[in-house]
Amino acid sequence: MASLLMFVTLLHLITLAVLFIATMEKSWWVWDGTEHSDLWYNCRFDNETEAWFCSSSEETEWLQAVQVLMILSVVFSAISFLIFLGQLFTISKGGLFYLTGICQAFAGLIAFTAVLIYTLHNKEILQDSRELSSGHFGYCFYLAWVCVPLLLCSGIMYIHLRKRQ
Repeated sequence: MASLLMFVTLLHLITLAVLFIATMEKSWWVWDGTEHSDLWYNCRFDNETEAWFCSSSEETEWLQAVQVLMILSVVFSAISFLIFLGQLFTISKGGLFYLTGICQAFAGLIAFTAVLIYTLHNKEILQDSRELSSGHFGYCFYLAWVCVPLLLCSGIMYIHLRKRQ
C-alpha cells in the first residue's frame, strides 16, 4: 500500500509539473521553427539579430477561454495535492480520499475542455497569424493532451485509495 501511495503522489506531482509547463511554455502552434504561438505570446525569430521577438497574442474569446481553463486546471490540481496532504494526516483509518480524487478529476475535465477548444477553434485563436496550413501543433499542445488522461486516472486512483495504518 505504501508503494501505491508513493506512486500516486509521484504521478500527481509529475502531472502537475507537466501541466504547468504546458500552460506557460511558448509552443502551442509552430511555423517552420521560426515562429511560434502559445497562450500568451506570438514569437518570431529574427535571423539578423538572432533573437526572438515576442508580442502579446490578440485576445479572442476562445483564447481567453483556453487561458482561463488551463490556469484553473493547474490551480485545481495544486489544490487537490494540498487536500491530499491534509487528508493524509487527518483522515481516519480506512477513509477514502474522495475530495482529492474529485478535485483531480475535475482538473482533468477542465484541461480536456481547454485543449478541445484550442483544437477545434485554432483558426479563430490564431486569426492574425500566418497561414495555418504551413504550421503545426507544438509540444505544449501535446503535453496538455497527455495531462488529460493522467489527471483523470490519478483522480480515479485517489477515489479508490484507502488510508491504512
